[in-house]
Amino acid sequence: NGEYFNLYTDGLKIYTSIDSRMQQYAEEAVNEHMSNLQQAFFKVDGKRSNFPFNKVSSAQIEQILDQAEKRTPRYRGLRKRGVDKDSIRKVFDTPIPMQVFHWKGPIDTTMSPRDSIRWHKAYYHTGLLSVEPQTGFIKAWVGGIDHTYFKYDHVHQGRRQVGSTFKPFVYATAIRQKHYSPCMKVPNVQTCIEKGTFNLLKDWCPENSGKEYGGMVTLKEGLANSLNTVTTYLMKQIGPDAVIRLARDIGVESEIPMQPSIALGTVDLSVYEMVGSYTAFANKGVYVEPIAVGRIEDQNCRVRDEFEPDTREVMSEEDAFVITSLLKGVTRYGTGARLMRSYGNYKHLNNVVTGFPYGFENPIAGKTGTTQNNSDGWFMGMVPNLITGVWTGCEDRSAHFRSTAYGQGATTALPIWGLFMKRVYADPSLDASYSDFEKPDQPINIQLNCDEYVLEEEEDRTGTSLFDEF
Repeated sequence: NGEYFNLYTDGLKIYTSIDSRMQQYAEEAVNEHMSNLQQAFFKVDGKRSNFPFNKVSSAQIEQILDQAEKRTPRYRGLRKRGVDKDSIRKVFDTPIPMQVFHWKGPIDTTMSPRDSIRWHKAYYHTGLLSVEPQTGFIKAWVGGIDHTYFKYDHVHQGRRQVGSTFKPFVYATAIRQKHYSPCMKVPNVQTCIEKGTFNLLKDWCPENSGKEYGGMVTLKEGLANSLNTVTTYLMKQIGPDAVIRLARDIGVESEIPMQPSIALGTVDLSVYEMVGSYTAFANKGVYVEPIAVGRIEDQNCRVRDEFEPDTREVMSEEDAFVITSLLKGVTRYGTGARLMRSYGNYKHLNNVVTGFPYGFENPIAGKTGTTQNNSDGWFMGMVPNLITGVWTGCEDRSAHFRSTAYGQGATTALPIWGLFMKRVYADPSLDASYSDFEKPDQPINIQLNCDEYVLEEEEDRTGTSLFDEF
């Protein structure tokens, strides 16, 4: 209304959807896992001369540190006072008493400012957002590991490659357009999209992560095991334009290049965008914009502003249910299966704890994501009334685990989801759903039972039912 208020002195009441209990559980989960993950990073890769960086030259490392140096308040202050660059370099190379971040608490040490920059670049970061898909209400938001040392929000500000968490967009587009069944089988062979197709300048022939091929696999198996061959096959049928249109419909605002490689998650998106987009799957095809503030009142209890999430139907209930069914396969027997395991442990990686089996028994839909060189790890996890997305990675993409066993999303990001949801389920007052995702009211025309799908295919080929003789 054209009025100005002072947030600190005018007695405003801001009503937020953040749940203090969920927020606490999310922060505890982040602290527990990220401290262990960091221990693993230091132990496994810390002795390398170029640590924490990988696959970059010494000159490139110096360039990374130079750029970071110029962003510091110390550098900007010196430049403002007219100090020349050679003198500034001397300042940054001279050891001084300081405190640096450590998971066990700040360390008092003597270190050059430039070395402290490199020290802090060795830390893994994370962003977590948890949203109620039916309302868009944000229940927990963890923007980073420590705001004192790392003043950056990895939920809304940060944008990183999303890896395989983007693949459900491709599957959803294919199911909407082609009405494919999750039981449909395609060859698990390296598939190429030829030069000139979708404006490609050269052939594009992505490989599976483990470079293992052969046989026929269902779409369900393809998504569960994150097979690039299957996603490339689907992209070849539908093209990037249709996938981008769907992404826009479900809340993605960041730039998406018109390239088939987006099928494998080469696009940079925020945790906020990713969690928002998955609401369409959990909420029966209706996208709901995540929001944290419901209304603002002044000191006289007059409502000064109210906020409603943007909502729109982007796919049918049937299509959303099929995608959710596909995503449940990820946690049942795919890359997220450790959520369902209740035996063993994961201390076998150099005796460093990087995650535990969690023993969940309720239906969970999810998707892991790992980008090239293990630079980013993701996990998107859904139960019917809560979607939680987690990203993990270092500040620089060139800083990361060498080994995929450590650097994959199932190791870096999924455990945070597991630890968070364990705490949420242990608090019955939060009423987190143990139920399965609700089926559409109308009959489902896409076959989800693969045994029946095989029989139907056989009947279509022969023109007679296998049961006619009986």
